[in-house]
Amino acid sequence: MKKILFSISLLAAGVIMAFVVTTETLNASSAAGCYNCGSGSSANQCRYYGSDNFDQRKKCESLGCKITGTSSCSTASNVKVIN
Repeated sequence: MKKILFSISLLAAGVIMAFVVTTETLNASSAAGCYNCGSGSSANQCRYYGSDNFDQRKKCESLGCKITGTSSCSTASNVKVIN
């Protein structure tokens, strides 16, 4: 009986862990990205939230970013990222 309860508990823990990992992955993939800013810009990258669209690009351009492309946001200490 103890083995059955232990197995059920282990299975439930696995299902919960799978749900948490899946939810975090979905949130991370849709959360944010960065535009790379060219020379003469006020920063190296500008963070956008949601999808890459005209409004997001205009917001970053108004903050002084001359957009050259997109990438994931850097966490390096020598890279200035504006929001």
